[in-house]
Amino acid sequence: MGNPIKKAFLEELARRYGIIRKLENSLSLFEIGNGAARIYIRYSKIHPGKETFYGLRGADLQKLEGFSSFICYLWNEQTEPLFVPFNEYEDIFHSISPASDGQYKAQIFFQDEYTELYVANAGRFNVEAHYGWDGLDSAINREKIRHLPHFTHSGIQTLLGAIGAEKGFEVWIPPDDRGTLDWNQAKKFKCCETLPYAYSTIKEILQEVDVIWMRRGSGELRSLFEIEHTTTIYSGLLRFNDIHLISPSIHPRFSIVSNEERRSLFIKQLNRPTFKASGLFEICSFLDYINVYDWFNRLQSTE
Repeated sequence: MGNPIKKAFLEELARRYGIIRKLENSLSLFEIGNGAARIYIRYSKIHPGKETFYGLRGADLQKLEGFSSFICYLWNEQTEPLFVPFNEYEDIFHSISPASDGQYKAQIFFQDEYTELYVANAGRFNVEAHYGWDGLDSAINREKIRHLPHFTHSGIQTLLGAIGAEKGFEVWIPPDDRGTLDWNQAKKFKCCETLPYAYSTIKEILQEVDVIWMRRGSGELRSLFEIEHTTTIYSGLLRFNDIHLISPSIHPRFSIVSNEERRSLFIKQLNRPTFKASGLFEICSFLDYINVYDWFNRLQSTE
């Protein structure tokens, strides 16, 4: 391994998990212990404009199927490795075709509030919850020892509001929903009573969005979240699309939040020609419930 970042990562991997084995016919696939997990290591420099570029070989991805497997994205000046569980994206890779060189193209985007994975011809996905070695430890044993809460619309709404408040944003939650927020999951945070006047042209649409983060002091929209628990993915995308078309000068991040089983449906709906033509395809990501839960807990552990 000529790359010093990859070399240092593999040394730390071996220190934590013992002997690691490189799989045949690949320079980037490794197995931890006696089949405990498979790690596919990808590295990119950070190019001008904070851009990264990754190629995922179709042949390598096939070797992750059926195992507890993770794609580890590395880049220069990285403080924590990013481990993305392959099983969360396996159906997505099956639904799209690789480029002419046999690779699926991916990028990591560094937003002010969180990190997103972009897979060409599929879309953007919030991967903030997958940073760090602790995430890998828990994910390896998730099915055996992890006990997750029962996720509800109001519970996820509470966690997203708490994350925004913890990160220093002003938080909007529709007034009718505030009485059902679950304060057993997070400490109380203050909700904005009104939306900024600057967004009066889209006020009626904005006030129905499940969670909005705004920059404190300026009221600038930073992130909008639509939780699709029992409602259709398409309804949330339409609301986002209306906001984007009416006020194209604002540039928040749009996120559809739902359970993992609806990720492939999100991809199918977002790939409709209308959302590609409007540009929503490029600025809307998917965030699943477990990632919200992990993101919240990660912030609590760093306090």
